[in-house]
Amino acid sequence: MGCDAVATERAVAESLLAARTVTVCAHVNPDGDAVGATLALTLALRSVGINAVATLADTHVAPGTYSFLDGFDLYHPVLGLDAPDVFVALDTPTWVRLGVAEKLARSARDVIVIDHHSDDACFGHLNLVDSAAPATASIIWRLLPLLGVQPTPAIAAACYVGLMTDTGRFSYNNTTPRALRDAADMIEAGAQANRLYSRVYEQRTAPALALLGRVLSRITLANGGRVVYSWIGAHDLAETGALAEETENLVDAVRQTGGVDAVVIFKEDHDGVKVSLRAKCPTLDVGAIARSFGGGGHFAAAGATLGLPLDDAINAVLHVLPGASA
Repeated sequence: MGCDAVATERAVAESLLAARTVTVCAHVNPDGDAVGATLALTLALRSVGINAVATLADTHVAPGTYSFLDGFDLYHPVLGLDAPDVFVALDTPTWVRLGVAEKLARSARDVIVIDHHSDDACFGHLNLVDSAAPATASIIWRLLPLLGVQPTPAIAAACYVGLMTDTGRFSYNNTTPRALRDAADMIEAGAQANRLYSRVYEQRTAPALALLGRVLSRITLANGGRVVYSWIGAHDLAETGALAEETENLVDAVRQTGGVDAVVIFKEDHDGVKVSLRAKCPTLDVGAIARSFGGGGHFAAAGATLGLPLDDAINAVLHVLPGASA
């Protein structure tokens, strides 16, 4: 990290420590990194006497997959919150990804962006953006000493969950030496790696497994065998009884398919079709593909929402993936 980034870290810490009230929020449809980073920072700030609350960019509740984490009860609906001194946008590259929390963010005295997306628009008054970081939770972890916070087991666990999920259980190409060093430090601070893995990945409900069965039964090779995809229809959740949050890791199951360059999950939703993209070819930038559809993400993992019928969305995405002319 360069001198400018270190100076930004210090400025962010100083701004947070000077605030009376802080609201912490991540992107819409929060994943493990979004939840973990949010809870870790909220707990850290409260431990040094700052009135910090966590909120959501959506109107529904936080994903129950992570409800076992300490601090989960600190989430408050955004509509009931007053304008804070500082609004912290985590893992969120643009205003629009703040969803229903954007209005509150714009009403804050200061906005701090903490993110690791390479395409972050740096829309805050202060922008701590480190695209080399394996997860936003890793940035929060390294910010703790500047806040004067000694990490508790609860803070370490939240950061570890964020890091574990955003590195694909330490299997994606962002599993760098830094990621593993941070993970080791979090474990030393009290994060129980085996327990956290089990709670996130080994607690599927029967309805979730039924939904997984449907997804696996629909696996389809396309584009001359270079792309594998599956889909979740509009009625699948109701018919299986699975919750929307239980679809988060389904793309990992499809990703086990060998010999392909790209993996896609399509999910019908009231907003259109949500698309989750994963690259298995080291030169394929699915983040750029997602941005071409108005979405975003990372080089090897990204997503977008298309306002199209399911079949049209599938065709549109396949058309821009490897082997499209095959």
